Amino acid sequence: MIAIRSIFRALLLTILALQISFSLIAASVDIPAYIDFTEQPGYLPLVKGGNAIPIIGGGNEDDAVVRAIDQLRQDFEKVTGVEPIVTPDHVSAGSKTLLLIGTLGRNPLIDQLVKQKKLDVSAIRGQWEASLTQTIDNPLPGVEKALLIVGSDRRGTIYGIYELSKQMGVSPWYWWADVPIQRHSAVYARSIKTISQPKVKYRGIFLNDEAPALSGWAKEKFGGFNHEFYEHVFELILRLKGNYLWPAMWGSAFYDDDPENAIWADRMGIVMGTSHHEPLTRAHDEWRRYGKGPWDYQQNAENLRDFWRSGIRRMGARESVVTIGMRGDGDEPMSEESNIQLLEQIVNDQRKIIADETGKAAKETPQLWALYKEVQDYYDKGMRVPDDVTLLLCDDNWGNIRKLPDPAAKKRSGGYGIYYHFDYVGGPRNSKWINVSQVQRVWEQMNLAYQYGVDQIWIVNVGDLKPMEYPISFFLDMAWNPNQFNASNLLQHTESWCAQQFGEKYAKESARLINTYTKYNHRITPELLDENTYSLENYGEFERVVEDYRNLLIDAMRLYYILPQQYRYAFDELVLFPINACSNLYEMYYAVAKNRFFANKNNERANYWADQVKRCFERDSILTVHYNKDIANGKWSHMMDQIRIGYKIWQEPHKSTMPDVSYLPMTKPKHKIFIEADGYVSMEAENYHIASGSDKVAWTIIPDLGKTLSGVTTAPVTNTPNEQVYLEYKIDLRATGKAKLIVLTSPTLNFNANKGLRYAVSMDGGAEQEVNINGHYRGELGEWQAKRIIETATTHLIEKAGLHTIRIRPLEPGIVFQKIILDVGGLKPSYLGPPQSEYKRDD
Repeated sequence: MIAIRSIFRALLLTILALQISFSLIAASVDIPAYIDFTEQPGYLPLVKGGNAIPIIGGGNEDDAVVRAIDQLRQDFEKVTGVEPIVTPDHVSAGSKTLLLIGTLGRNPLIDQLVKQKKLDVSAIRGQWEASLTQTIDNPLPGVEKALLIVGSDRRGTIYGIYELSKQMGVSPWYWWADVPIQRHSAVYARSIKTISQPKVKYRGIFLNDEAPALSGWAKEKFGGFNHEFYEHVFELILRLKGNYLWPAMWGSAFYDDDPENAIWADRMGIVMGTSHHEPLTRAHDEWRRYGKGPWDYQQNAENLRDFWRSGIRRMGARESVVTIGMRGDGDEPMSEESNIQLLEQIVNDQRKIIADETGKAAKETPQLWALYKEVQDYYDKGMRVPDDVTLLLCDDNWGNIRKLPDPAAKKRSGGYGIYYHFDYVGGPRNSKWINVSQVQRVWEQMNLAYQYGVDQIWIVNVGDLKPMEYPISFFLDMAWNPNQFNASNLLQHTESWCAQQFGEKYAKESARLINTYTKYNHRITPELLDENTYSLENYGEFERVVEDYRNLLIDAMRLYYILPQQYRYAFDELVLFPINACSNLYEMYYAVAKNRFFANKNNERANYWADQVKRCFERDSILTVHYNKDIANGKWSHMMDQIRIGYKIWQEPHKSTMPDVSYLPMTKPKHKIFIEADGYVSMEAENYHIASGSDKVAWTIIPDLGKTLSGVTTAPVTNTPNEQVYLEYKIDLRATGKAKLIVLTSPTLNFNANKGLRYAVSMDGGAEQEVNINGHYRGELGEWQAKRIIETATTHLIEKAGLHTIRIRPLEPGIVFQKIILDVGGLKPSYLGPPQSEYKRDD
């Protein structure tokens, strides 16, 4: 009995653990999973047997909802190959099931169900962006069952629609990251009733520092930052349950570049803002285009007020959050003469413009004042704005929040927001190229903000958008419901996100790769990384971090080739490329460090590492071309144009520049002394003590040529060596007497009119012996050539033990030396020769 209870208890704990695990994953979307692809009793078929459930909705709806419903229709087709019939506000005869979508007060069928008390909407009525998803039996005459998606407002309805799309398998990143959509022949809805509503009111992204990558891409694909470009951005934000955008602004102007931009934002349901230093909806670049006089309120107040007034007039009744305040021209601090009294006057004048142009009290238009950089100092010194203005607190541009509200302070009607950074242009160096944001740090800082009452605006600088896919998803998921996350379930979010992009089977390993590479990138940004970042000598620190990335790349490549073909573009963009490119960067700077280490010691190994630097630098360019031209058949051209190599100051260079390296001349002594052991001394030809050249002939090593390590020859091969050209080898002998000096060369034929290729050899400066390695050759084939080596030998008398010098001097070009062996004890023939002898340094 006790055993049975123990088993039952263990089983119960397992079930509870599975439920907890499931609830955490489900909480990542704030709505339990209610879509399935296999039928169970009580499920509502949405697509079955080639037929799709009819969709009722859109008749009297806002344009944004109508568009989202049409997107849902297309999503059904992408998943199942079947398109539902969409009718605006009536049920077709014979429809026994239906999908009913609408906003309270805009859909007569939903309002009828509420009036008949068949649908309880008390939890969402009057709420901000709330949605109700519910299955109902017998909702309307002749209808047996329906799935309802009901919004408290237009975005509440939209979020319910896109949640259904996501649960069917349409990733919010299907377009922006080429995530494939898995096909299913049937789709079913489980019985459900759930409410979903955001915890943070305005949740969005800021496209910033967007040249050269995003701007180059948008210009090539869309002709610039026009409404065709922004349509994709708006849809992504909505599918991620965001609602707010600060548009691209360096050299761009959202309202001025394409008048359709603002129309499409409102048509799709996006709340528009402008960045922290662009007051009253006017882009910074618009002052360059149309401004009169200096950007200085003390000298040019009237022209500035006219400039701002036209911005509010242009905004009209569209949903916006208006930035107020003023910084210096070009996102710089204002002059030292600027004071709190002047800034307060600027804010008062701006609010009067807002009231005059909108025809309603200023407090009825959402506004923010960004306490960015020096502006926070003004606040700390006592500057205040009206209570209805949201105080937008900021991080330090590197993900560390500078200021939070005092929990004991009086509540403000405008509340607080946070401006956060995944991308930054500024000191000590820009951080623009690739994702360096750990979600663990993002969670820790944004959780701190939320717990201190920051819940009005969350906006994050995402640079070019494209390389920041995962942290954008996490940031907006967290903004929707910060309480769903804790320190122990962050990796579950990564795994859930990866399952959405690459499938359940590959989710854990993909998540581990993302989690690990962002951990590595959080150590130091790629732009700050250089040959001095890590130590070569401090417990091999640099080698260890390089090895970390190298091993991670091996794992990423392994998974890439295991993945089904359709996932590879997405995996390359989201996982493999960041690891591949950053690993290569680490390899390059490690090679720079090694090059300088050996160059400082006058060691020719510096040349090897210099070549490695060159290879890595070239590979960086190849990887860039691969991303821009190969992935998705060139869809993301220019998206990896951002410079990351060659920084000298905080700002990016105009082009990538390979780090400086040092090459040492091959005539430099190697200072190696070989020690006799077991009756012989064996030396690779490249391990000379001295390689002496002339002004017309130099020595060159051909790596991997021949039987063992390499070959050594003279260059150029058309120049005949003179007496200055020779190799010397130092040996330490114990034996005396006759010794045989064996020289192994490559099987070069006597191409010089059968005269043969000759070298001269001497011991300790004595008389030279001349050797012709192939003078005997007369064109016969298929005999000695197959041995791949020419062995020649001379005899020398060793009169005393100790140090001796062997000099080999080529008399013709074209001889390739491979190995030198001094036999003082009778070696057995071997064309590999004995292993290289031990040597000691003599420097």
